[in-house]
Amino acid sequence: MSGGRDDRARDRAPRIALISATPTAVAPAVAGLAEEFPAAEPWNLLDDRLLTDAPDHGPLPPRLVDRMRRLIGHALAGGADGVLLTCSLYGPVVDGIETPVPLLAPDTAAFAQALALSPESGGVLVLASFEAALRDTTARFSAAAAAAGSAAEPVGVVAPDAFGAARREDPAALFEALRNACAPHRADVVLLAQYSLAPAAAPLSTALGLPVVSGPRAAAVALRSALTGRSV
Repeated sequence: MSGGRDDRARDRAPRIALISATPTAVAPAVAGLAEEFPAAEPWNLLDDRLLTDAPDHGPLPPRLVDRMRRLIGHALAGGADGVLLTCSLYGPVVDGIETPVPLLAPDTAAFAQALALSPESGGVLVLASFEAALRDTTARFSAAAAAAGSAAEPVGVVAPDAFGAARREDPAALFEALRNACAPHRADVVLLAQYSLAPAAAPLSTALGLPVVSGPRAAAVALRSALTGRSV
């Protein structure tokens, strides 16, 4: 007689828990799985106060770290085969957590992809829709580059009009806001700092003639590889 987590997992599609801090991240995260890991079953867990409760400056307070940890525990207890956090501000929470399934910070895979696409000393343009997300992402990208021995330099840009466009789910306005923010800058790769900006990745790449890396697709590829061994 067989039983346990592995046997249940073989009987169904891989269940990926997507833990979001804002509703605008949900659709891009689901779309990323649909595009890169269609065999997976998305499971959305939303705490729409996680972002508004976070401080504008400084590290996350322990009460918010604990809240995210409890959400991760809930996902594991519910049978998730993989867990993806979709809010960059909460990415550091995964450090030091041991889980029996893959647990990904929002942009770990995106950082690796951007570094792989960037020349050794190339420029990476980091786009965000508000300042706190930009500071957080550029700081962690710089740390990831240093750990990888890369001299890639991030240049951070805020596209303030992108925030409202993402909330309205207006892809045309989102694209325009991001393209306008990119216009004064030169870079080898564009990195989108938030999942809510991901719907503009493909048209932005076409307009700029540059690779545009988004967290949802990069994370979906990483989860697919971890759970199936298939990287392409």
